[in-house]
Amino acid sequence: MTDDLERRLTEAPAGDLDLERLRATLAERAGEAGLLDVAYGTYDSPLGPLTVFVTPRGLVRLSYPGEPVEAQVDELAATISPRVMAAPTRTDDVRRQLDAYFAGSRTSFDVPIDWRLVRGFANAVLRATARIPFGGISTYREIAAEAGSPNAYRAAGNALGSNPVPIVVPCHRVLHAGGGLGGYTGGLDRKRYLLALEGVLEA
Repeated sequence: MTDDLERRLTEAPAGDLDLERLRATLAERAGEAGLLDVAYGTYDSPLGPLTVFVTPRGLVRLSYPGEPVEAQVDELAATISPRVMAAPTRTDDVRRQLDAYFAGSRTSFDVPIDWRLVRGFANAVLRATARIPFGGISTYREIAAEAGSPNAYRAAGNALGSNPVPIVVPCHRVLHAGGGLGGYTGGLDRKRYLLALEGVLEA
């Protein structure tokens, strides 16, 4: 089904093609044929452009600016499937929920998560983090305890630092026991913004 479009993209003169339209059509047909395992698109957020990656199982990665898309595509091709393609419409549900969250009209996400990028203790840490409610906070030690290893709070911090789906899995809600912000994969300014959006910090 996609062979003709691929041939047109590679053989026809660039000036004769609406490349964006053809790429979108190719992605859509690949999806319909079951040949698209990871789709991605850009979301323009108040924190900068985010890249949203989804699989048939759910949201697998949400990345901040500064993380090269090409490197993420390579990682997902190696760990999930080589059938990765830009297909923004397939990320629409995630992007709509992010719109509502940043507008202040959504306090939880109900998009499914594809957890295949995190395993073992890190998986348990992020699943525990996903249960922290909007406007709530936890600590690294508390999250480690919920994940089954109360003394492994440093390992919990490492797991949170490599969270592949920030915001939706709200690692920004985990602080130091003394109240310090701790670290954040998107930078502390973004962590402060999210906590202020949720009413934990003053804007």
